[in-house]
Amino acid sequence: MKGKNLSERDQKHLWHPLTQHKTAATPVGIVKAEGALFWDEAGNSYIDGIASWYTAMYGHGNEAITRALTEQMKQLDFVMFSGFTHEPAVKLSEELMALLPRNQAKIFFNDNGSTAVEAAIKMALQYHYNQHDKRDTLIAFEDGFHGDTFGAMSASGLSVYNGPFEDFLLKVERIPVPQRENMEEVLSQLNSILSGNKCAAFVFEPLVQGAAGMKFHSAEGLDLLIQKCQENGVLCIADEVMTGFGKTGKNFASENLLHQPDILCLSKALTAGMFPLSITSCTQEVFNAFLSEEVSKGFFHAHTYSAHPLGCAAALAGLQLLNSPEILERRSYIASAHKTFVSKISNHPKVSNARSIGVILAIDLKVETERYGNLRDRLYNFFMVRGVLLRPLGNTIYALPPYIISNAQLQRIHDAINELLDSL
Repeated sequence: MKGKNLSERDQKHLWHPLTQHKTAATPVGIVKAEGALFWDEAGNSYIDGIASWYTAMYGHGNEAITRALTEQMKQLDFVMFSGFTHEPAVKLSEELMALLPRNQAKIFFNDNGSTAVEAAIKMALQYHYNQHDKRDTLIAFEDGFHGDTFGAMSASGLSVYNGPFEDFLLKVERIPVPQRENMEEVLSQLNSILSGNKCAAFVFEPLVQGAAGMKFHSAEGLDLLIQKCQENGVLCIADEVMTGFGKTGKNFASENLLHQPDILCLSKALTAGMFPLSITSCTQEVFNAFLSEEVSKGFFHAHTYSAHPLGCAAALAGLQLLNSPEILERRSYIASAHKTFVSKISNHPKVSNARSIGVILAIDLKVETERYGNLRDRLYNFFMVRGVLLRPLGNTIYALPPYIISNAQLQRIHDAINELLDSL
């Protein structure tokens, strides 16, 4: 529309996610992205300190990935994946299997993180059903987040997302995340839940709960929970949508565990934000439960864009970068810089807890929320004015930058957080 900018034109027809439009500020019109930077309509630049919800880990407009997409588009743009297959999907399955935990054997394609978890939950429920063992309950952590489709939402424990739908969700038993100091209590609670023999699956974010405020938990404790569930025939579903592809230091957070999950969910950095695609992988044992002369025992779940050739091409290009010498060096640098920053600010009077793992940095603020009103929005605006895009979660500030971020850009993020702490 003539004379109006993007932000103004947006208001007429668009409904944004995670937004209360009655009170929300006008969205910022973004016109360009490159590397670790965005530019708005006025020419202001912003460092993408969260890799656009942990997707663009190799930077925006990465030439290797855009080139792979372009070449694939010219060769094969799209074909449905029911009854057909293609080179990008087959090759991606081969290359992923070399990286995934050793017990993984099969890959099912979806189109985003929520649908990856949705498919995993349906797999788990039908796995038992096909064996004439009807189990109708999930086990999940308190304050977990797994997506917005109904199964994924059922496993999630954040009422701010689930409130209006509580009466319509699947049955879920919740347990606290395991820490060294509460392991006995958590194991006791889990044993009580398992005694009913009604649980189909344990759904969890391994090591880091994202939407809950980048909360960390014990790998040793999680390992014990997985072991106990598997001993009781409960399938374990690791939601690595956020943690996957190097963010915790290893390729997958599950690599920190001795007992591997039966099912893994992957998305976000899978295609480096270039294309909507997700994967639900599983063990051969899970897959075998669906093999039968009875057609109805097959997994009748599908997405139109399953194994989209362009998404697979983007994912393949991303995998080539993931453990390249350049990216490994950057991953190591970011992790080290975060650790140094945490050591410097941990005793700040406005910090209640500072922590990092891999490229994830999280800081819980020690503030009176009433005094600061809508704290999250105030924090968000503070950083945006300084040219840094961070999306605080309540009183938790976190940074999860692209691997290609420069030393100077990363320092600007740390400096902006320091300035905030001193201003509170």
